[in-house]
Amino acid sequence: MPHVLITNDDGVHAPGILALAQALQTLGKVTVFAPDRNWSASGHDKTMDRPLRVRETHLADGTPALTSDGSPADCVALALLGVIQEPVDVVVSGINAGENLGQDMTYSGTVTAAMEGALAGLPAVAVSMKLPANGSKPDFSAAAQIARRVVERVLRFGLPPRVVLNVNVPPLPLDQIKGIRITRLGERIYRDALVTRYDPRHKPYYWIGGEPPDGVPEEGTDIGALAEGYASITPLHLDLTLYSLMESLRQWNWEEE
Repeated sequence: MPHVLITNDDGVHAPGILALAQALQTLGKVTVFAPDRNWSASGHDKTMDRPLRVRETHLADGTPALTSDGSPADCVALALLGVIQEPVDVVVSGINAGENLGQDMTYSGTVTAAMEGALAGLPAVAVSMKLPANGSKPDFSAAAQIARRVVERVLRFGLPPRVVLNVNVPPLPLDQIKGIRITRLGERIYRDALVTRYDPRHKPYYWIGGEPPDGVPEEGTDIGALAEGYASITPLHLDLTLYSLMESLRQWNWEEE
C-alpha cells in the first residue's frame, strides 16, 4: 500500500488540505503533516536557527495529523528525516487556495514544499486551485479529484529524479472542467505597489500592496489552460541551469581583469 505524505502552506486546518486528504485516502495510507499557520508566499523557507516543535492535531473530519511551527518545507523535511518513520512514496502539497502559475514558483510555499520532497528523491506533486472570481466560498472537491487522478498516475508510472508536477485547477465543478492539459510555465504579470504608512511616532512602515497578479493566456501555458477551463500540469525540474547560455558565457574572456 503506498504511503502519501500531504502538506500545504495554508495551514493544517485549511479546507484545501482536508479535501486533498479525503480524496487521497482511497489510494493508500495518508499522513498529514503541515504548518500550524498560514505560510503563503513563503518560498523555500527552511528553519536553521531555532528548534522546531511538532504536535498532534486532527482535521475537521477527525483525521489525525501532525503540525509544526516551521515552514511547509520544514514539515516535509521533518517527516522525511525521521519524525515519520514509515517510508513515504510520494509527497503532495495543497490544495492551495489560489493558483500558482508562471513565476509564482519562486514565491509559492505550496510548490516549494513539494520541491523539498523532490530534493529528498521522492516524486512530488503541488496542487493549487484558482479562487472564484465572485468571491464565493471555494469548493475544493473537483480539485481534489483531479489531484487524486494525478497522484494515482504518479504512483503507477513514476517521475524522473527531482521533478515536481505543478497542478492548477479552475474553480469549476468537475463536470465543467474541460480536461487536463500538459503545459509550460506562462508569463505572470505582477502589479505590486509600495504602500507607505506612519506609526504614532511618525516613523514610516511599508506594505507591499497592489492589484492581484494576472498573466498572458498564451496557448500551451498553464495560464492559458486555466483561462480556457482546463486543469494544467506543468513538470518542473530542480536543475535551473540555462544550458543554452553556458557556451556564450565561456567566451567572455574571464582571464582579463
